[in-house]
Amino acid sequence: MKEDVKMKVEDFDFYLPEELIAQTPLEDRTASRLMIVDRKTGEVEHSHFPQIVDELKKGDCLVLNDTRVMPARLFGVKEETGAHIEVLLLKQGKDDEWETLVKPAKRVKIGTELTFGDGLLKATCIGELDHGGRIFKFSYDGIFYEILDQLGEMPLPPYIHEKLENRERYQTVYSKEIGSAAAPTAGLHFTTELLEQIKEKGVQIVFITLHVGLGTFRPVSVDSIESHDMHSEFYSVTEEAAETINRTKANGGKVVAVGTTSTRTLETIAHKYDGEIRAEEGWTSIFIYPGFEYKAIDGLITNFHLPKSTLVMLVSALTSREIILNAYNKAVEEKYRFFSFGDAMFIRPSRV
Repeated sequence: MKEDVKMKVEDFDFYLPEELIAQTPLEDRTASRLMIVDRKTGEVEHSHFPQIVDELKKGDCLVLNDTRVMPARLFGVKEETGAHIEVLLLKQGKDDEWETLVKPAKRVKIGTELTFGDGLLKATCIGELDHGGRIFKFSYDGIFYEILDQLGEMPLPPYIHEKLENRERYQTVYSKEIGSAAAPTAGLHFTTELLEQIKEKGVQIVFITLHVGLGTFRPVSVDSIESHDMHSEFYSVTEEAAETINRTKANGGKVVAVGTTSTRTLETIAHKYDGEIRAEEGWTSIFIYPGFEYKAIDGLITNFHLPKSTLVMLVSALTSREIILNAYNKAVEEKYRFFSFGDAMFIRPSRV
């Protein structure tokens, strides 16, 4: 139950110099720094990401989101005028219909036809949504995702201004299920070798899926937290994954989520079934902020998030607002790299 309904968005603000926003990924995925924050005491330690192997114990369970980012940004031409239109794919509907964001939206009305890549892909606007959203019906010959791979660009967050030289650096090494409009960035620090080291310790590794929507970057535009409406995202958890997580908890192991997306998936299900994880798929718009009672996860590996964002609220709920804002102020002092290509934080579970 949420206890503090009077909390304001301003309560989650902090000073962040623009130069600390990481613009490019490090050459070595594991070279990022790792701030370890004790969930109970708030004590802060400074380390590097490979230290996560020592933090995880035999019998724990590490939960990763295996979604794969679509090259969802398309640049098209309006057939009747030749105007250039940018289209960002968000959510697939029935058949070849997609919810999208378009720029400039005022040039796209119902009936507008766009062409991409010399006619390889065509789209007709069949519906209008709020905030520049449009529904398009696409037509093409061949396989849609192969054409998208050829024509699309990675939908990097708005705070990244540098060109990404290698697309795969905005994918986790275990990405598999295509469907995200943004990467689950906490997972970008892992390599296959590091995951093998974790397995060798006797830590169970589980994959679940949540397709990240662009709403993850949308600023909170209300003053009072409880007035904010979360975007909806699709998730899927297999029988095997559910059984492993439940067994871990039953045996006294800790469940450590990699990223806020894994967290939101597990907490959505746990709150439906009184702490139990069950195999299912569906849509979640869960909003986690201080006062929320965590039922699924014990620890969290995450990046450093935007001031006043729902993600800062989520991590604060796992420990406290004061502990997280203190950690973030230390991260600024120590010049940690922030956001998608930045450094990592581990909220260490209590082992008592």
